Amino acid sequence: MLSQPISVQFNLDEKRQVTLGTGKLARQADGAVTVQQGNCIIMATVVANKDPKDGQDFFPLSVDYQEKFASAGRVPGSFFKREARLNDYEILTSRLIDRALRPLFPEDYLCDVQVLVSLISSDSDILPDSLACLAASAALAVSDIPIKEIISEVRIARVNGQFIINPTRTELANSDLEFLIAATEKNLMMVEGEAKECAEADLVKALEIAHDAIRIQIKAQAELRAKAGVTTKRDYKKPEQDEQIKELVYNFAKDRVYEISRKGSAKHERSDAYSALKDEIMASLPADVTDLQKKLAKKYYEDLKWEVVRNMILEDRIRLDGRKLDEVRPLAMEVEPLPTPHGSALFTRGETQSLTTVTFGTKLDELLAETAAKSEYSKFFLHYNFPPFSTGEVKMMRGVGRREVGHGNLAQRSLKQMMPSSTEFAYTVRIVSDILESNGSSSMASVCGSTMSLMDAGVPLKAMVAGVAMGMIYDEESGKYEILADIQAQEDFLGDMDFKVARTEKGITALQMDCKIAGLSMDVIRSVFEKSVDATGYIMGEMRKCLSEPRKELSPFAPFLLAVFVPEEKMREVIGKGGETIQKIEKDYGVEVNLEDDGQCTVTAKTQEAGRAALEFIKGILKDIEVGDEYEGKIVKILDTVGAIVEISKGKEGMIHISKFGVKERIANVNDVAKEGEIVKVRVYNVDKEKGRIGLEKIVEII
Repeated sequence: MLSQPISVQFNLDEKRQVTLGTGKLARQADGAVTVQQGNCIIMATVVANKDPKDGQDFFPLSVDYQEKFASAGRVPGSFFKREARLNDYEILTSRLIDRALRPLFPEDYLCDVQVLVSLISSDSDILPDSLACLAASAALAVSDIPIKEIISEVRIARVNGQFIINPTRTELANSDLEFLIAATEKNLMMVEGEAKECAEADLVKALEIAHDAIRIQIKAQAELRAKAGVTTKRDYKKPEQDEQIKELVYNFAKDRVYEISRKGSAKHERSDAYSALKDEIMASLPADVTDLQKKLAKKYYEDLKWEVVRNMILEDRIRLDGRKLDEVRPLAMEVEPLPTPHGSALFTRGETQSLTTVTFGTKLDELLAETAAKSEYSKFFLHYNFPPFSTGEVKMMRGVGRREVGHGNLAQRSLKQMMPSSTEFAYTVRIVSDILESNGSSSMASVCGSTMSLMDAGVPLKAMVAGVAMGMIYDEESGKYEILADIQAQEDFLGDMDFKVARTEKGITALQMDCKIAGLSMDVIRSVFEKSVDATGYIMGEMRKCLSEPRKELSPFAPFLLAVFVPEEKMREVIGKGGETIQKIEKDYGVEVNLEDDGQCTVTAKTQEAGRAALEFIKGILKDIEVGDEYEGKIVKILDTVGAIVEISKGKEGMIHISKFGVKERIANVNDVAKEGEIVKVRVYNVDKEKGRIGLEKIVEII
C-alpha cells in the first residue's frame, strides 16, 4: 500500500508560511521531503549505503544542490539544452548545506551518504538557498540514517534597523547585514555572510534572533518525523579496532610525538619528522601483523598526533610553531611586485602567501551570474586559485574545485561592501588571488592581499579590510577550551572550529564559521569576536606601513573610464536622432560611450585628455539652458538669410536670428555681420524644450 502524504506547517512571520511535506515524492529514497514557501518548492532526498566500503577510513558525504530551469519556466542556455554541471551559486549552496550537515553524523559512521536538493518550483522574490538546508535536514530527520540531532538554517538580514528572517530578494537588496546561520537546538553550527561594517554586538543579536527562528524549524521537523512514525535509527558497522596494536603505537610514539610537536619547527620539517616516526612505528610492529593491523596502526598514530597537539595547546598553551595562542604569524607584504597589471600585491603570513592582481574592465567585462530565477551582472568579482605546488604536492589540474569557489566567494564578500559605487568608480573590477604557498588561512590572506592590490590600483576603497582565521580546541569532558589566533593548516585539521572574520576598523564585513563539534554557545562566539579584533587590528597596522591609502593615479596600463548620470528626460538629447549625438562624440573624441537604461553613462578612452573632453561635452548637454543665461560661444554655421548657429557649450547650440544681431539697419545676409569661427557673446532669450531650440541674441558692447 502506498504511503500517504504528511505535512507540517509553521510561520516565519504573520505573512509567510512554510510547509514541510513527505510521503508524496521520491518514496524509494531513505528520506524525501519538500519545503514550500509561496511558489518556491524545494525537494531534498537522502540515501545511505547499508554498509561502508571495504577499507573505508573516512566519511563519504556528498551534497549537491541544483536548480531546475523548468522551475522558473526557462530553457537552459547551453548547447545541449539541459542542466549541466553546477554553477557557482549552486556550488556555494551545496557547500552551505554540507558544512551544516557533516558534524551531525557519528564519528564512526563511514557509509556513503548522498544528499540531493533540487529547486523544482521557483518564486521570483523568494531566495531558495535559505530553505535548502531545512529541506536536507528534514529529509534526514524522516529517514533511519543515524544522525546525532536535527538542525536547521535561516538567513537573517537587517533592513532599516529591523531584523528579518529569510528576507525576500527585494528586502535583501536594501539590507546592511546578511548572514546564513545553521544551528541545533542549543548551539550554532555554521555562519556565513557579509555586512557593512557591522558591530560585534549587532551581529550577536542577529545570531540570537536567527537561532530562535531555527528552533521553530527544528520543532517542525521533529513533528514531521513523529507523524511519519520514525522512532529508531538503523544499526551500522563500526570500524575495526585492535587495542593491542593501539597500545603498541602509543607506547612507542607518544613521547616522540610530544618532542616533535614542541619544537616549533616549520611545516615541512615537522611533517618529515612525523613521517620518519611513522616509518619507525611500522618497522617496530611484530612480523606477523596483518594488513588490517598495519592500517589500524597508521590510524592510531594519526589519533595520537591529534591527542598530543590538542593536549599541548589545552594544558601547556604551546602551539606547533611556538607562537602564543593570540599571536599572529610573521607578516611580509609588498605592493606592485608586478609592473603590468593595473594593481598587484604580495601578502605573506607565515607559510601562507597570496599574489593578488587587479584588472580594470568596462561594461562589456561584467560577470554574468545566472540562476533559474534570474540573471545578474556584477561589476566586481574575485577569483581564487589554489595550485598543488602551494602545498608542495603533485595533483591533477581538473579545473576549479568547490573549495576554490567557496574561498573566492568569502574573500569577495569581505571586500564587496567597501567598494566604491558605480558612480564614484565606473570600472568593472576583477581580482585574482593566486595562492603560491599555503599553511592555513589562505582565504584571509586573499582578503589582505586583495585590499592592498586594490589600493595599489587606485581604487577608492571606503576602508581597509583585513582578515584572520580563528580556531579553537575544546575538551568535551571538562568543558575547557582555548581560542587560537591565525590558525595554520594542522591547527585547522586538529581543531574544533574554523572562524574566519574580515573587518575594517569600524566593524565586520564578512564572517564564515564552521564547527566539528556540537556547535558553539553565544559566550564562546563573543570571546572569539573579542580576540579577533586584536588580531585584525595588528594585521591592518602592518598593512598601513606598506601602503596607507589608495594611490591617487591609476596605472598607465589601465583604460581611462569616467561616468556621469543622465536623467531620463535628458537621454534623448545625449543619444540624438538615430544615435547621431553619441556617434559624433565617439568619432570626434576617439572614445566609447555606453548609456544604460538606468541613466548610468560611461566614457571609455585611451587617454585622460580624450575621456575628460568627451565627458565635458556630455555634461554640457545635460546642463539646463535658462532664459537670461549669457555665454561666449563660437559661430559654427552661417545660414545666409536666416541666422547663425552658435555653440554655447559642449553639446549645446542655439541660433542668433538675423534680426537679433543688435544692429539698427536691416541685414540682408548674415555674412555681412558674422563669420564662421567667430567668437561672440550671446544671451538666451527663448528656450523651446519640446523642439529643442534655443533662441539667442548677440550682446553688443556699448563703448
